[in-house]
Amino acid sequence: MHDPMLFTPVAVTVGAGHKRIIASLFDMHEFLTEFPPSRRRLSYGAAVKACEAARAGEISPEAARDAMITFAAAAGILWPSAQPAVSVKPVARGQGGYAA
Repeated sequence: MHDPMLFTPVAVTVGAGHKRIIASLFDMHEFLTEFPPSRRRLSYGAAVKACEAARAGEISPEAARDAMITFAAAAGILWPSAQPAVSVKPVARGQGGYAA
């Protein structure tokens, strides 16, 4: 299903060196629903409420995006914009130990 409520993408860290792009209210809702309950804080609830309000047309998608950024920064998962994705894969010995 195509989500017409798009906004400027937000990148978040989802693992060691991996990022996930949040580019719509649907993506935001899905990410927040999957976020571990043990890591949810006050800013999480604000992001969920903003997402729901934007989906209902009560606020703009960009306002919900701002709440997502606030949440991601507070949770320490906001992807640094100047940092490239890094993924290291071990290889056979004698090859330097890491994939090039």
